[in-house]
Amino acid sequence: MTSLDFGVYALTAYHNKKVMEELEKGPIKSASEEISSEARTLIDSRDLDSLKQLQLLILGRLQDSNAVLSHFNDYSEHCFGDVSADFSRNTRLLRTMKSDLDYIFQKLRHVFV
Repeated sequence: MTSLDFGVYALTAYHNKKVMEELEKGPIKSASEEISSEARTLIDSRDLDSLKQLQLLILGRLQDSNAVLSHFNDYSEHCFGDVSADFSRNTRLLRTMKSDLDYIFQKLRHVFV
């Protein structure tokens, strides 16, 4: 098979695939339209409107909650930035105090032995 034959074969296969996809879209689309029209007759439009309103209400509440949480995260980040230097300094101070106390207790043990 030459490269020209292979190219023609590949082009034909691609064309056939596209034709099959187009043929399948028609029945699928009509089937989905039929199912959706049947579903519309099963559910009362007032119930759908009520569900839609509830969904919009829930969406609004979730958006408000998201805004509050975002603000809280920003505030927490700001507060942490303010106190992180104090935490680091106090941590170093506690470590040196522990080291000093360990040294003192070690000396006391040697004195009483």
